[in-house]
Amino acid sequence: MKKFYFIVVLTAITQSLSSQVLTEEHLEAEKKLKVQKTDTIEGWKTGGVFSLNFTQVSLTNWAAGGDNSISLNGITNLFANYKKGNSTWDNTLDLAYGLMKQGKQGMRKTDDRVDFMSKYGQRAFKNWYYAALINFRTQMAPGYNYPDDSTKISNFLAPAYLLVAIGMDYKPNDNFNVFISPLTMRTTIVNDSKLADAGAFGVDKAEYNDLGEKIKNGKMFRSEYGGYLRSLLKADIMKNIKLISKLDLFSNYSDHPERIDVNWEVLIALKVNEYISATIATNLIYDHDVDIAVDENGDGVFDAFGPRTQFKEVLGIGLTYKF
Repeated sequence: MKKFYFIVVLTAITQSLSSQVLTEEHLEAEKKLKVQKTDTIEGWKTGGVFSLNFTQVSLTNWAAGGDNSISLNGITNLFANYKKGNSTWDNTLDLAYGLMKQGKQGMRKTDDRVDFMSKYGQRAFKNWYYAALINFRTQMAPGYNYPDDSTKISNFLAPAYLLVAIGMDYKPNDNFNVFISPLTMRTTIVNDSKLADAGAFGVDKAEYNDLGEKIKNGKMFRSEYGGYLRSLLKADIMKNIKLISKLDLFSNYSDHPERIDVNWEVLIALKVNEYISATIATNLIYDHDVDIAVDENGDGVFDAFGPRTQFKEVLGIGLTYKF
């Protein structure tokens, strides 16, 4: 009987030790798995989307009337994001350019955008980061207020906007973040002497004497200091339909801070298959320092100038390549 009890006790001790070893091995394996999982999401993540949309209309003896037309629009969105421990570094580059020819008119620009953003963050607590942001926006080619195609109203680096901000970044996930900065400097660049002399885009215009002679050139730079907010939202509306919304708000502390500059971009992508998709892109802009010339009487003469809400919408169906 004593021998039997000894065997039972020895068996129980062996099972207990074996269970403890297995538990420790399991915990160690789970720990390694977590480390490996963390390692897989750290480092660089790069990619982008390229979309090319083409439209053509040809009419021959068409009773309903109309003009032949051809248009081409390209959009490129690139990103390179880095994550290591408590540090994040997000970089994006958005490029867009479009041309259209209708009837006997020459080629006209329909879209033109260069937008680069770089943001570095260091975790403060939970989903909040101390962050610094640099944003640069301009265009590639001269712009005209059609049908006047001889007088430039914009150009490469005219305007260009350089924004530097320090603040806090709320980033709960990769699909949503809000950057808030109470310390922001925004510089408007007008690298075109004629536009600078005219005081375009809010810079100080040239000064002339009573004889009409220029005595002081217009300034090509204008710096503003204020508060800034930038938000980004990515969402799947439904299967194969994706929404991307970017909103920028800026207030100049020293000059009518209640006049908020707005730049709101929305992109909706409808995926047909791996390479074919439809895109709807909108851009709403309001800048009180930018005067817009309009023809209120419809007589072909621009007779009204002043700040206005700008809105652009581009609908395209074509080739899309994601990498």
